[in-house]
Amino acid sequence: GILESGNGRSTLASKSNNHFGIKCHRGWTGKRVYHDDDKKDDCFRKYKYVENSYDDHSKFLTQRKRYAFLFKYRTSDYKRWARGLKKAGYATDRKYPSKLIRIIENYKLYDFDKVKKSDLKKYRKQLKKRKSKVVPAKTTKQSPKIKSSSKGVYVVRKGDTLYSISRKTGVSVKDLKKLNGLKNNTIHIGRRLKLK
Repeated sequence: GILESGNGRSTLASKSNNHFGIKCHRGWTGKRVYHDDDKKDDCFRKYKYVENSYDDHSKFLTQRKRYAFLFKYRTSDYKRWARGLKKAGYATDRKYPSKLIRIIENYKLYDFDKVKKSDLKKYRKQLKKRKSKVVPAKTTKQSPKIKSSSKGVYVVRKGDTLYSISRKTGVSVKDLKKLNGLKNNTIHIGRRLKLK
């Protein structure tokens, strides 16, 4: 979720509570939003609560045959899982495993593997109590388009995605990728993107 939503700051996460970029797929009957991704106006799921996005992501992995082999790995073997996800075709970014592993290690997320089951039961009870009080994420007004600089360059800021930059600058995601030689949607803070 951290990697795929830009720490929860991507447009899809902040406006639609979709932290994994889960597309509508056949059979989806919930709310929808449309963003340029692999193609123009791709359909993505819109969730009332962030928790629903995480639930769907778990179902996505557990109910698809191509990920079945992953469940033969120890749940704490995050490096093998990260590489296995790439092998199964989960991500197109060839650096996906190393990025995922780096986040897990930077934030010491492997410590969650040490949580006792009894503690999880207590947490779930607390979560159920709070769930009724949870308010859906507020939608923010769409940011106005900005004029590209005289040099035709946009510097990536914290929370930016290709889609949000496209909306701000009026340059399509496809054109941003082509102009900057990007093979996927991964961008980094401080990167200078050509706009023309």
